[in-house]
Amino acid sequence: MPSPKTVASKPRNVVAPDSSSPRLPPTPVLLQQPSHKKGQWKSTKLFRRVKSVFRSFPVINPPCKMPVSNRLHEGHIHGGKQMTGTLFGFRKARVNLSIQENPRGVPLLVLELSIQTGKLLQDMGSGLVRIALECEKNHSEKLKLIDEPIWTMYCNGRKVGYAVKRGPTEDDLKVMQNLHAVSMGAGVLPSESSEGELTYMRAFFERTVGSKDSETYYMMNPNGTSGPELSIFFVRI
Repeated sequence: MPSPKTVASKPRNVVAPDSSSPRLPPTPVLLQQPSHKKGQWKSTKLFRRVKSVFRSFPVINPPCKMPVSNRLHEGHIHGGKQMTGTLFGFRKARVNLSIQENPRGVPLLVLELSIQTGKLLQDMGSGLVRIALECEKNHSEKLKLIDEPIWTMYCNGRKVGYAVKRGPTEDDLKVMQNLHAVSMGAGVLPSESSEGELTYMRAFFERTVGSKDSETYYMMNPNGTSGPELSIFFVRI
């Protein structure tokens, strides 16, 4: 498999400009549209309603039906499509996952995961992390798999809550614009939020489609080197 080209990421420690300095105009969002047209993104109001609904769900612990791909071999998946995946968020807030066709593209998928950013990055630093996202089939609706709005989330086989799909917000697009020159890397971005700096990690993911009801995204490490291991399974049951 050819090694993905690595573009140097922004420094880990970015110092915010002095408040007394003149403010620079905001960076315009110049991301590329996906190669295939998508429908309109759901509104933020609808997203908030969905969040309020899934937060009221009772806590249950059904067994995780994580799919096992026969294309897995020595920690790699062969024959998939290369995508750009970005995990980002404030350390004590929920982590967001963005999937793009390339680092300069508008996200095809944005998910808010029910795990703190700092906790997920800590788990990835200590070993393999497998995230399984499950949802039930609705035969009355014919949605694409990645268009499903709510997912039950498992991390290494343990249920940790729910994940919610949403359209990219203005803040999401600004993050993607700031990282448009970064192919792979990790660090922090300055933020005006009281929650501090925004942490990110970006890498290439290999996407394989098992069926209309299952997809897998596997993080690729450059040149076969060891590093954070992350697999994300989408399955509709």
